[in-house]
Amino acid sequence: MSEGRKFAGGLLAAGVALMSGLATPAFAAADGPGPNLVLEVAGQGNGRIVIDLLSDVAPEHAARLATLAQSGAYDDVVFHRVIDGFMAQTGDVEHGKSGGNLRRAGTGGSDLPDLPAEFSKLPHARGTLGAARSANPNSANSQFFINFKDNDFLNGQYTVYGRVIDGMAHVDRIARGEPPAEPDQMITVRVAADVQA
Repeated sequence: MSEGRKFAGGLLAAGVALMSGLATPAFAAADGPGPNLVLEVAGQGNGRIVIDLLSDVAPEHAARLATLAQSGAYDDVVFHRVIDGFMAQTGDVEHGKSGGNLRRAGTGGSDLPDLPAEFSKLPHARGTLGAARSANPNSANSQFFINFKDNDFLNGQYTVYGRVIDGMAHVDRIARGEPPAEPDQMITVRVAADVQA
């Protein structure tokens, strides 16, 4: 699967929201300078997820995600590793396309070089985006994960470079599994300026 910037209003809001008849913690995060990405997801988590990229904290990782999104590389890529109570991982643009061999999903990346770690003091809090990588801290490429909950044991070990600012309820519903039997997929991922209202 990696100071500080303080989130205006905090990353998590207090309160309780009702979702699918179940009580779940409310979620709210302030929008930063971006850029923002918009993920259109199909499957159990069907809907729109907006991610604020933290380009002031991890500029190379944020730029990579925006570059791949603008090129359409993330279109039709599945969530190949989704662990309940932990995180949802996606972004394997080489092996993770819908309809492909999902046994290989999670082993590939883009044709761009791996990125050096941009560790910070930002915590892996609920809704934050982390860079997936191998045991080598400088091996992040195209894959990323979204934390379902606060995962403090990841702090300082994986680059944090974004946070969900809208649509966390959709993230919470993404199909679980490694890989899921019927994985959710990102139909499109675009930089917000490129999105039609």
